[in-house]
Amino acid sequence: MNRVHQLHQLGQSLWYDNIQRSLLENGTLAKLIEEGLIRGVTSNPTIFHNAIARSTDYEAALKPMAWSGWSTDQIFTRLAVEDIQAAADLFRSLYESTNGADGYVSLEVNPLLANDTEGTVAEAQRLWSLVNRPNLMIKIPATPEGIPAIRRTIAAGINVNVTLIFSLVRYAEVMDAYLAGLEDRIARGQAVDRIASVASFFVSRVDTKVDQRLQEIIKREESNAALAQTLLGKAAIANARLAYALFLQKFAEPRFLALSQKGARPQRPLWASTSTKNPAYRDVIYVEELIGPQTVNTVPPQTLQAFLDHGEAQIKLGADTANEQKVIEQLEELGISMDRITYELEIEGVKAFADAYTSLLDAIEQRRRAALQELGPLQNLMPTAIQRQEHEQVARRIFEVDPSLWTDDAAGQAEIRQRLGWLKSPQNSRALIQEYTRLAKACRQDGLTHALLLGMGGSSLAPEVLRLTFGVGKLEDQAALDLAILDSTDPDQVKEAAERAPLDRTLFIVSSKSGTTSEVNAFLDYFWQQAVDQLGDKAGSHFIAITDPATPLEKVARERGFRAVLLGDPAVGGRYSALTPFGLFPAALLGMNLESLLEQAERMMNQCLPEVPAGRNPALVLGTLLGEAALEGRDKLTILAEPPFESFGSWLEQLIAESTGKEGRGIVPVDLEPFVTAERYGEDRLFVYFRSNGSLDERAAALRQAGQPVLIFDLKDVYDLGSEFYRWELATAVASAILGINGFDQPDVQDNKNRTSQKIAQYRTSKVLDEGQPVWKNEQGLAFGNAPEGLAQASNLREIVQIFLKQARPNDYIAINAYLPRNAQTMEALQHLRKKILAQTGCATTLGFGPRFLHSTGQLHKGGPDRVLFIQITRQPQVDMEIPNQGLSFGVVERAQALGDFEALLARQRRVLRIHLTGGNIEDLF
Repeated sequence: MNRVHQLHQLGQSLWYDNIQRSLLENGTLAKLIEEGLIRGVTSNPTIFHNAIARSTDYEAALKPMAWSGWSTDQIFTRLAVEDIQAAADLFRSLYESTNGADGYVSLEVNPLLANDTEGTVAEAQRLWSLVNRPNLMIKIPATPEGIPAIRRTIAAGINVNVTLIFSLVRYAEVMDAYLAGLEDRIARGQAVDRIASVASFFVSRVDTKVDQRLQEIIKREESNAALAQTLLGKAAIANARLAYALFLQKFAEPRFLALSQKGARPQRPLWASTSTKNPAYRDVIYVEELIGPQTVNTVPPQTLQAFLDHGEAQIKLGADTANEQKVIEQLEELGISMDRITYELEIEGVKAFADAYTSLLDAIEQRRRAALQELGPLQNLMPTAIQRQEHEQVARRIFEVDPSLWTDDAAGQAEIRQRLGWLKSPQNSRALIQEYTRLAKACRQDGLTHALLLGMGGSSLAPEVLRLTFGVGKLEDQAALDLAILDSTDPDQVKEAAERAPLDRTLFIVSSKSGTTSEVNAFLDYFWQQAVDQLGDKAGSHFIAITDPATPLEKVARERGFRAVLLGDPAVGGRYSALTPFGLFPAALLGMNLESLLEQAERMMNQCLPEVPAGRNPALVLGTLLGEAALEGRDKLTILAEPPFESFGSWLEQLIAESTGKEGRGIVPVDLEPFVTAERYGEDRLFVYFRSNGSLDERAAALRQAGQPVLIFDLKDVYDLGSEFYRWELATAVASAILGINGFDQPDVQDNKNRTSQKIAQYRTSKVLDEGQPVWKNEQGLAFGNAPEGLAQASNLREIVQIFLKQARPNDYIAINAYLPRNAQTMEALQHLRKKILAQTGCATTLGFGPRFLHSTGQLHKGGPDRVLFIQITRQPQVDMEIPNQGLSFGVVERAQALGDFEALLARQRRVLRIHLTGGNIEDLF
């Protein structure tokens, strides 16, 4: 039994004089409760000022409210209420188990109302209603105007923590107000057995003020200096002990005893301001000297730790106060009036809390304005838009799966009803944690050191982000599996994946929601044959399938004896599947803590539930902003990201492009675009900045200075990916609704697939792919497409590109689609090309590697707005490999996909140039 437990056994409860969001989110407060160290929490304006103004804990919550046009007062109230609710929920079981004796969390009324009875009563009732927790206490100051407010608030059935009590006279008034409030309820026939109250009697501030007067006497070396010396550090404890004697007397009188017959509880004294201000005094003096039954001591963190370390728990309070009376009398002899001291302290206390509150609002106002600056020219859009979202109950309709938000088409609505399972993925996926963790450990224990995920689009992008962000962690005492992704039919890339690690130490994850993805099937055929050749009948133990129930892939996996088949949720579409088996099992293989990842996601989910006001809903606000910005012409969502989150944009790219890019509308994600000067960007941009270390702060500031909106999302930890996955999924759904499109289908993808299938069928017959006739050629390469004016006069590929780009119009973007190996060398060359194009045209540029991008931005390319120029780049692969049982090579499949993509764009009359490199290189294009 520790010292705090001993103190609790003596009848005193320790409450925690501190609250901050990080304590609530990182488990610190929960741990203190679980360990039995604290039995309640108190807050005040100073505590909230320190928590909000001196930390970044509240930035993420504050920002959407600021963007939505909320006032500073509204923002503070919401932040405070959320903290108090969260703390109250943590204490709820203690509150219930003690029958309401402990487990309370206190929230103070606006201190500017300290001298306003009516305002205080109204504010108490408002806060009680907002927090809506039975273990809340409303703090009301014990000013002359506060006394009647206390009575009326108790009579209204609200728990009250009376604060800023310094004098015995005022304390008597407080107890009378409490009793009178109970009597008022009984007179109305109302119950009193669940009403609780404490009277916060301030301690250390008394010594601070009295000691100052005593030191003046000592300094003057008057005849009574010796007496003054003996009284140092005595006044506060004496004053408090006298208050306790009053408590014992008052609550033993017939008046309370009659109330107690109705179930009334005594109003316990609460010792407040109990940290030691004078370093010459023992640091736990105001705890040790004020221990007694039916009391509370609210302690700051340092005092709690000090008492745990060396505090002594003994009863020090009682009815005998002769010594304490003598201390007060001796102070009077020295000309120090306790009435005067406590009056001044009350005035100063009210002012200090009012000043702290004003400073707190000033700090919030500064952050509110900073958040608004991020919106730049979009500031005026948001208040009305958010009010409309609130009025139309958009969040409720989303969670109730109301498809009319997105479409009136009956078939589309039926599809949507089967596609919103991701809304509860943070909760539903918790059931998978134990199984996936066990399976990952078993793989490692069996000697598997590497994993290769075979997937496309939604099945591969989230795992890739997790690998590149988190790295490779630990599974118990061993390194976790080093995961790689294969999402390209380019032969060079397939070869690199095959040679990455010894096959007998590699786990293959075959990931496809539909179980029919052609690329994944090709990968499976190739690597399964490799495994069978090398491992024989042990091949199956090196494969795990992730797919939806009853797919062809599930059937094949079970027939071949895969190590495991992990089934997804059919109600979750691929691009929304990051927090389902498709993202979670790869995360487990990497050694990630799935509990932490889902906890972050669930925290975001809870902020987005229908009962949360629209302006406080982070995803709803973001989605509204994305949609409204796109309608205003800022449809190029340009992603800035710092290490280790640079890869997040590739996942976001698919989510947004495939969801919104249809019916001639859409948001264009621009990921990993090379930087140019801020003035070169057009008015079609909306920047989002995923900030982790501030290395791009100057870049963001320059963009804001140039009039660009730059939304900042601070990421502190790799597990923040959980909350960002959820935020952006819901935001994308909201943006799709604003754009008036079905965000859960991909109607233009099938055309590309059909054309590819036709190409492959022709090849199987003729062994030749029909590539059409070039419009230009030389030793560097060939050009295909609709020949713009002047193309025939071009002498090289660079001129071809320059002539093609002359078609660019304001607000267009240039999409570079490269059917090339996705490696560092190719990436560097293509990024140089992007930068040249951006500098020349001022148009946004995107870069996709085929066929990977077909499962990402392909829908946008065909179904989105016709404000794009496409440059497709192909070349003959240096190596090629046959796909077992298909009569095809990977090189043929890749070329067929490129040709299908090219023809699908031409069929939609897009401006498209295909360059097939023969003797030339990427560098010849710029």
